[in-house]
Amino acid sequence: MPSLRLSRKIKTLYLGSVLPPFFLLCLNKRRGDPAFRRRLRDKRRAQQQKAERRGAQLWDPAKNEKLQELFLQEVQMGQLWLSRGEHQLGVEHLSNALLVCGQPQELLKVFKHTLPPQVFEMLLHKIPLICQQFEADMNEQEYLEDDRD
Repeated sequence: MPSLRLSRKIKTLYLGSVLPPFFLLCLNKRRGDPAFRRRLRDKRRAQQQKAERRGAQLWDPAKNEKLQELFLQEVQMGQLWLSRGEHQLGVEHLSNALLVCGQPQELLKVFKHTLPPQVFEMLLHKIPLICQQFEADMNEQEYLEDDRD
């Protein structure tokens, strides 16, 4: 049995001394290939352009102003419908305001303190539908962006 252990040690030492240089040789050949560098550069540029497009879409001041206007309009419409006694329409507009709000949790806290309990309950029941609608809109937007590429 000692010879078996010795042969395992020899094999381990041999593979440990031969394989790392071989892997380094292959890695250097791959990195030295001009086509590899070009593909890597193209891939990084494409990722950077895609990130820049997303960043421009998210932080466009004109778009943010429009979202703020839409948010205020939806809150006002919700208040108007609630003051008229149309709770369903009021909740619909308030849920739209939640959808475009930058901090929906804070807005929910405000609604909890300002809305009647039954209206707030209606709004809470509408939240899963809001999330589904938002996900569907985002998936559709990503699909449209992929079609342009």
